[in-house]
Amino acid sequence: MAEKFVLIAEPRDDKGKGASRRLRHEGRVPAILYGGGREPRALTFDHNKLSHQMQSESFYSSILSIQVGDASQAAIVKDVQRHPVRDAIVHIDLQRILEDQEIRMHVPIHFINEDIAVGVKIGGGSVSRLLTDVEVVCLPRYLPEYFEVDIATLDVDQMLHLSDLKIPEGVEIPELAQGPEHNHPIVAIHIIKAAVIEEDVQAAVAGAEVPVVSDDKDKDTDKDA
Repeated sequence: MAEKFVLIAEPRDDKGKGASRRLRHEGRVPAILYGGGREPRALTFDHNKLSHQMQSESFYSSILSIQVGDASQAAIVKDVQRHPVRDAIVHIDLQRILEDQEIRMHVPIHFINEDIAVGVKIGGGSVSRLLTDVEVVCLPRYLPEYFEVDIATLDVDQMLHLSDLKIPEGVEIPELAQGPEHNHPIVAIHIIKAAVIEEDVQAAVAGAEVPVVSDDKDKDTDKDA
């Protein structure tokens, strides 16, 4: 069952860097809500509550319910700005959505049965996750929470591509519509060749050895003889 996110917002009238700085000192996150054929609206959220909700992976690929007083608006996350050092949420951009208008979102990929995959359990290979999410286009009601990919039967030197995803009704992957060259691999199993790595290390060590220099005293002795 998809997780539901309800974000309680407060309207804000003051704008500018100084006003935003004051809000952050008060534990609030400045935000903008735009789109849907309406004027952008400046909002604020409680930082701690918003940060807690954003810890969920599905937060970024879900339809959010933005509540301002008694009014509610469906929206999606378009951008999140964080402090480069403290990782605090500095600003969040939200886009209004309408039921009859398509949205473009990145949906996470969940890989299952990695530990029992044929190429891992029998072949001794390692799983390489080449993509962790994929962009989709769909109406809001068709938005999947995630794509599940079972790699139990994947063997060594085999891989799965975007076209191997089970795409639900009403969902399109724009990359696949651009031709076969955009059918990117999403996961593969390969053998890590430890022997080759060991040879490279040995060669590097050998190249770093100090050359043997003959003793000058011995040279002088030989000359006198």
